Parts: sequence; structure tokens; C-alpha cells
Amino acid sequence: MKRGILLFLCVLSINTVSGCELFGRFDMPSLFKEGDIMIGGIFPILNKEILSTSTFDKEPPKVQCEGFDLRVFRWTQAMIFAIEEINNDPALLPNISLGYRILNSCASPTNALRAALTLASGAEELDVSSHCPPAISALIAESGSSQSIAVAGILGPFHMPIISYFSTCACLSDRTKFPTFFRTIPSDYFQAKALAALVKHFGWQWIGAIQSDNDYGRNGILAFKEEVEKFGICIAFVGTILRTHTKDRFLKVVEIIKQSSVKVILAFVPEGDFYPLMKEIVNQNITGIQWIASEAWITASRPSTPEIYTAFGGALGFVVKKMAIPNFKHFLTSISPYTDPHAPFVRDFWQIMVGCMPVLPGARTSTDDTTKRCIGNETLMNSDDVFFNVTELRVTYNVYKAVYAIAHALHQLVFCQPVGAKTVNPCVNLSEIQPKEVIKSLQRVNFTNQFGDEVFFDENGNPPASYDIINWQLINGKVQHVTLGHFASAANGNYKLNVQEEKIVWRTGKTVPTSLCSNVCPSGTRKAQINGKPICCFHCVPCADGTIANSTGAADCTPCPKEYWSNERKDECIPRTIEFLKYHEPMGIALTLVSLLGASLSLATMVVFINYRETPVIKASNFELSSFLLFSLFLCFLCPLTFIGMPTVWTCMLRHTAFGVTFALCISCVLGKTIVVVTAFKATFPGNKITGQFGHAQQRIIVCSCTLIQIITCVLWLTLNPPYPHMLFTYSNRTIVLECNTGSEFAFYAVLGYIGVLAIICLILAFMARKLPDNFNEAKLITFSLLIFCAVWITFIPAYVSSPGKFTVAVEIFAILSSAFGLLICIFAPKCYIIFLKPEKNTKKWVMGKSIK
Repeated sequence: MKRGILLFLCVLSINTVSGCELFGRFDMPSLFKEGDIMIGGIFPILNKEILSTSTFDKEPPKVQCEGFDLRVFRWTQAMIFAIEEINNDPALLPNISLGYRILNSCASPTNALRAALTLASGAEELDVSSHCPPAISALIAESGSSQSIAVAGILGPFHMPIISYFSTCACLSDRTKFPTFFRTIPSDYFQAKALAALVKHFGWQWIGAIQSDNDYGRNGILAFKEEVEKFGICIAFVGTILRTHTKDRFLKVVEIIKQSSVKVILAFVPEGDFYPLMKEIVNQNITGIQWIASEAWITASRPSTPEIYTAFGGALGFVVKKMAIPNFKHFLTSISPYTDPHAPFVRDFWQIMVGCMPVLPGARTSTDDTTKRCIGNETLMNSDDVFFNVTELRVTYNVYKAVYAIAHALHQLVFCQPVGAKTVNPCVNLSEIQPKEVIKSLQRVNFTNQFGDEVFFDENGNPPASYDIINWQLINGKVQHVTLGHFASAANGNYKLNVQEEKIVWRTGKTVPTSLCSNVCPSGTRKAQINGKPICCFHCVPCADGTIANSTGAADCTPCPKEYWSNERKDECIPRTIEFLKYHEPMGIALTLVSLLGASLSLATMVVFINYRETPVIKASNFELSSFLLFSLFLCFLCPLTFIGMPTVWTCMLRHTAFGVTFALCISCVLGKTIVVVTAFKATFPGNKITGQFGHAQQRIIVCSCTLIQIITCVLWLTLNPPYPHMLFTYSNRTIVLECNTGSEFAFYAVLGYIGVLAIICLILAFMARKLPDNFNEAKLITFSLLIFCAVWITFIPAYVSSPGKFTVAVEIFAILSSAFGLLICIFAPKCYIIFLKPEKNTKKWVMGKSIK
């Protein structure tokens, strides 16, 4: 490459002095016509280089090429046709003629570089004594991306504008490396987006890829992989081929295809590189694969045969917009070797089209050559060969647009105004036009041609991106390229894909083929990646409890909201059962009945005490304090009713505070009774006057003051951090426990603790007076009742903490009822027993029996 650059510099330096002197010759035949402004062209007319020796000696060797390509020859004729149209157009470049020089590249980067240097050095056919033709002002080249990279790399530093008609590699959009490169075909960046969108549209997750071993294939597959990875699509393998590879290397790729489980394969390969592999696939009868094509081979004529269709029928691919060029068919049918006997490539074209070798003046013929000779009256006017079908031109149209883009750029440069202005006067001398000025003018080109197609280049030299979707179909025994959709890329990066699915002919039948490494996970399961495998290969794992996957192919399971839980199939979140102690359930009914029973017994006992308040037993038990105690027990028995039912803000605040205050009142009354008993016991000692100092007023003060402390505590609790309804989710996966949160744990245990302190004081005092010398020892009854009370509440704490769900509330209700019944029965049952069953003992003498002995 460096030696080539040096040679090019030498050529330029020699051409800048007076006269023309060629440094050396590559001896490359060319289609040539001189004009005021020259445009170069490089095309792979012969597509196989059979002598690739590249030495830059004084006399570079001739390069032998073979494999005449009719499709490419039509591209060259499109360039010539466009130039002649422009020369005959009085509005585009008036009084200025365009010339051309077109060389063959043999589809080789090395030979494309030779052609580029040849065009830059001047016309080799002209005698050195004749005048120098104008230098090339712009170059239309090349078809292959590798060739364009070589040409743009060598000519770019010298500001030579290059417009490609078929090079799609996204790498050529790099303006730092290729600042003078333009193209009339969209970049592979957009084709990769289109191919990825097509694969995603049909749900293919597991595909193979074939790339050509050059810049076109490698960069195309790289761009495609970047796009499909965004959609979670995996590429199982990438096979690499090139037309110059040995047959063994092609067979290795065939073996990869046979062993793979993929049913969809993308071939990002030029037709010349792909054709040997296509023939091998047909020979080995590999069918059932849906092929996706890049634009380089989907509309190529050589593989579009019934034989190749047996394995590649139904192929899908993208191509650039098709167009019909008026009068172009007449131009093609007028090609004749007799018009210009020295024109290269025309003789090969004529031999293929007509089937005979033209006999030209001065041409030597070998006696061993058995080729049929033409008689001279052959014509192409009535030929129905596909070569003359100009109704669906794609790459040919790109060449046509490239010539017109250069012409519009030259018009703006020469006349300093766009095409269509009324006054047209040159503002620049043609001899002063520099290639770098043509580049600046190309960057400003923006026009709509006669077909309504907008022609312009973005900042990277790319045209607007738009593709047709092509489907291979066999119609009347011939392979047809049927357009069944469209893809267009917007400036914001979005795209629009339209596909006529119902009209597609699939390789696998009438239905869309599937291509998956693993089957789609059903709802209720998620994907679990297999170690060492692509992301498309996975196991299906059931969702964990509390999570769901309500669609197929879920990557992750979605957690249910707190109020919901997953069903058995793990595909739907169902509401959790809300649990609380209800009135209508058996436990709620039982506790309600027991609570009402206790309240009724308390009221009944109070009625008995009121009716028998003048009897010795009632008088001995302190009627006033007993009435307060019975009233407090009545309230204690009603407290559990606030614990049953759905917790609300008000019931939560009421249940704990009502419990705390009523039990504080209850124990305060018991404390008062205990103090009365103790003082009575102390009064039996001579000279003790404590009984007179602890009368009814003092008893009321004790009860009220002890209760008031609890009331103040509860008021502070409700003010600062009151209890509130709370949903407990941790008890059961399928159940929500609706409970009352205490708000302040400290306040809750302070209320319980205060009741406990009062109970312990009562117990100690009662224990001290347990041996009071009378038949009806109140202290013994109080002691026994408080032992039951303390035992209940001591066992309550661990039972409360360990009970699940609504049973926590049931334990608390049970403790309230048990302790209340303990007080009611132990203190008041003996008195009722005497009143109703032993009335003979309801006398002062029996009550004070021990003291009067």
C-alpha cells in the first residue's frame, strides 16, 4: 500500500510539469470518451482475478481477469447513458461536456487500487506527444466494500470525491478515515437494522449467519449482531467464505449448517462469494432452511435459477428502491462491437448475447478457435434477455443517480447557483476546478430527480435509507424477485417495517418457520440460563411462590403486590385472604357468648348485693367497694367485644385503652378491699386506731387515684402514638392478618405493667392478712383470686407472642375473661353461696364466730 502511494505521488509530480510523461503502465483496458470534465468509473466487469501478482516495478505485469458479468456491464452502460443524457440536457451543464473513463477491477481490492492509480495518472491510450486530457474530477467506484476502502484510502488524502453505487460497509461512513467518500446506496448500518427488524418481526430467536471474508461481510454481520442482541436474538454460528477459498473450506461451512439446529440463516455475502456455497448446498440436498439475504445477492441473476431454488426458494432479503429508466433499453439494444471495434468488453458481451464471435477489422483469428463467427447482420433489438429488462433497476439506478449527483455538484460549482436558475453564466474557469471543491459542492447537493426521488447526502456521505423486501418465488418455472414489503429508517433512529406476510412463499411451507434453541417457556415459568450456552438456550423454571409470569417466554417472574399471592399455576395474582377474629365464626361466637355471660353474671351479682346489702355477709365485704368492683368487672367482660371484628382506627384505640382503664379500676377496687381487710386485722391489736383513719373517703381516694394514673397513661398513649389497624403479611403467604398495632410498645407494656404492679401489691397485702381471725376471711379470697389473675397474665405473655394470626387476639381475650372470671368467682361466689344456699350463716354471729370464742 505504501509503495502504491509513492507511485501515485510520482505520477502526480510528473504530470504537473510541462508536457505528459508516464512513470509506468498498468496496461488496463478502459471505456473512454474525452470531455471538458472527466468522470472516472471502476466496475468489476470481469469478476475473477487469475493473476494476482502485485509488484510495482518499472513495468507492472498485466493482470488477467475472467468471468464476464452481464449485470456489472449494465452498470457501466448506465454511467455512459447518464453522461450522454446530461450532455444533451441544455439546463444541467450547458456548453460543458462530460467525459468518462471506465476501468475493470476484477472484484479485487488490489486491482481496484491499480485502476484508481491509473485513473489518477491520465489516459494511457493517448500518445505522450498529444495533449493531456482533463484530470478526473470525480470517481464512481466501487461495488465491493473492500475495493472501495482501498480506493478511498489511497485517493482520499488527495481530495478525490468518490461515489459508490454498491459498497454498503458501515465503516465507510467514518469521515476521519474516508472524508471524500459518498454513496447512493444506504449503509449496512441501516441494512443491519432492517434485517434485525425482520428477524424480530417473525419471532426468530436462534439463527445462523454466513459472512464473506472481507470488510463487507465482517462489518455487516458485526452490525447485525449488535442490533439483534438488543432483541435477545442469538446467532448460533458464523460461517466465513470467499470465492477464492478452497472447496474444503466451503465443505466445512456446509457441515456446520448440517449439524446446527437453526432453521433460519442470514447470508451477508456478495453473490460471487456465495454462489459456490449455494451449489454445494444444492448438491447435498440441504432443504428446510429459511434463508435471509443481504442486498448483494437477493436479486442477482446467476443464482436465480430453478436448480438453486430447490434449496433457497422463499428467501427473504432487502434491496434498494427499484426504478425504470426511460430510453435506457433502446440504449442497451444499440450496443454493437461494430460501432467501436476497439471498445473493450463489448466483444465479450456480444458473444454472450448473440452467441457468436464478431469479426472485426484488423482482428486476428486463430485456426484452432472453433467459436462460431458472426455474419455481421445480428441485432439485439428483439432480444428478450433479462439484461434488457430495465423496469426494475436497483444498483443500475444507483449508478445513474451517482452520475447526476456529480453533475448537479458541478453545476453549482461552475455556475454558482442551483440547477433551474433563469440566467446561467459560468463563474469559475473549468481548468481551475479542483476535486476538493467538487467535494464541498457534493455535500450541498439536494435535488429531486425526474422520478420524484430525492437525492442528497448526510454528514457521513450516506443517502436516505429505504429498502424493499424481496421474496424468492417460482412463477411459471422462473425464479421471480417479488416485492412484499418496505423498510424505512427515520432520522430519530426509529424504523417502520411493513410486510405482506400472507403473500410470502416460505421455504418450509405455508406457515412462518420457527427457529428456537429452546421452546418458549409457558406462563407460570421463567427462563433459566444454561451455563456455557447463548441466552437463547435455557431451561424453563417454575416461578417461586408469590411471583408470577402471566405471559409466555418471560425472562423473570414478577412479584405480586403485597395484598396478592400467586395461584397454583403461577400465572395470576389472586387476593390474599384477610384474616381477623370475626363475630360469626365459631371462635368469635364462643368468646362473645362467654363475654356476655361474664357481664350478665356481674350485673346479676350486683343486683344480689343491692337486694341483700343489709345482711351481715354483704356488710362485712364492704358494699361500696364491692359495687365498684362488680361494675369494673362488668366493663372488663365487655372489653373483649372490642377485640372481635375488623380492626378500625377507633376500635384499635378503644380496645387497649378500655382494657387498661377497666382493669386498673378493677384492681384498684381489689386494692381498696385488701387495705380495708389489712387495717381491720391491724385493729385487733390494742391501741391501734388505723381503722378510723381509713374510712369510705380514703377508700374512694385510693380507687380514684390508682385509676387516674392509668387514665393519664392511656391519654398520653393515644395522643403521642396511638394504636392503629395494621396488615401483617409475614404470618402466611396466602393470608393477610388484619390486627391492631399497638403504636407504642412502651405504652402498651406500661399499661400492662401498671396493672401488674397493682396486682402484686394487692397480693402481698392480702397474703399478710390471710389469717384474719373470723369465719369469712376476705383476705383468703382476694389472695386466691389474685394468684389466678397473676398466673393468667404471666402465661399470657409467651402465649401472646407465639400465637399466630387471629389467635393472638383470642389469647388476649382469653386472658381478659379468665382473669375477670377469677376475680368474680373467687371473691363473690362464696358470698352468693351463703346468701342463697346457706342463709343460716348469713348472721353477724357466724361471720364474727372466731373472734367471739
